[in-house]
Amino acid sequence: MPLKTFKATVKRKKGLAVEAESRGFKIIGDEPEDLGGTNTGMNPVELLLSSLGSCQTIAVATFAQRQGIILKDFWVELEGDLDTDGFLGLSDVRPGYQNIRVNMHIKTDASKEQVEKFIQFVEKHCPVGDSIGNGVKIDPAKITIEP
Repeated sequence: MPLKTFKATVKRKKGLAVEAESRGFKIIGDEPEDLGGTNTGMNPVELLLSSLGSCQTIAVATFAQRQGIILKDFWVELEGDLDTDGFLGLSDVRPGYQNIRVNMHIKTDASKEQVEKFIQFVEKHCPVGDSIGNGVKIDPAKITIEP
């Protein structure tokens, strides 16, 4: 399959709140009050965790039957550690996650070995996990000054 380009537009709303849009779908993002926001939505790093968990869950749903796994239920819990002083410019620490932990819950009659092999496949084929884990080149921002 050829390279496919995905697009999103994010606009500032009020305060720190933003509205992200892609393919007609919208998500409100914000910061919690203790980080200067109004708590009207998940913040970007929570959205990143949600993106990773969503990608893994979609990969599980896409490939389970092909891999001989009959799903009865599946969900993912994710946690990430970052030092907010990096974002706030209060120290020279990285602003991003230093560690992300994933706990996948799967209800199936498949063997432990079969499930472990399947989850390794899912982790290897998740585009969001690959982007986070292996880094992705981010081109310098093109700047357009609006009249």
